[in-house]
Amino acid sequence: MERASLEPAYILHQRPWRDSSLLIEAFSRRHGRVGLIARGARRSKSKQRALLQPFQPLLLSWTGRGDLATLAGVEAAAAAMPLAGSALFCGFYLNELLMRLLHRHDPHPRLFDDYAAALAGLAGSIDEEVALRLFEKRLLAACGYGLNLTSDIMSGEAVKADREYEYVLEQGPRVCGQGAGGLVLGGSSLLALAADRLDDERVLREVKKLLRAALDMYLGGKPLKTREVLRALRR
Repeated sequence: MERASLEPAYILHQRPWRDSSLLIEAFSRRHGRVGLIARGARRSKSKQRALLQPFQPLLLSWTGRGDLATLAGVEAAAAAMPLAGSALFCGFYLNELLMRLLHRHDPHPRLFDDYAAALAGLAGSIDEEVALRLFEKRLLAACGYGLNLTSDIMSGEAVKADREYEYVLEQGPRVCGQGAGGLVLGGSSLLALAADRLDDERVLREVKKLLRAALDMYLGGKPLKTREVLRALRR
């Protein structure tokens, strides 16, 4: 039987199970995404009920094998991230990405830290678009789909800031020729994303287009529910 004790984790999703319990998807630092049964967590007197919420840093303990283990204990690791308004929907968007792209029991400790940093950014003064784009980039890399942002796939030369490039998904950028279509970005935007410097409107607009196309490929064309909500909210 597998046992985990006081494992740093966040709740990604939960739903009712049977009369008084919850089925939980958690993202843990050393075990990756895990499925847990929180028995009795929906009872009014349950001490777990208030803690098992998204964006609350937790320490979880569980026992069991296979896809669903039994939650054995939960403690708050820190105060919950104070997300509100559009930042709250951005947080749910990150959770949906993790649910869709991560396999269970596949550890990603660095991505766990990136997720915590993204939530802190959304709760703080960092621009929401910047926080989302940086996390999307790091999530793709953690899943083995990292973007080539610095090397021309045709010539092998370094990307130049003053040139325009057409980005070929799963390969990388190539200098635009006549009639170039598809994903066209400035070299300056590619280099800015490579360096995590997203402080320009044009850069943000172009890298959003690139990251969205890359994510959509690996999401199998199935739309994200939170993306539709965010789009409607921002209208």
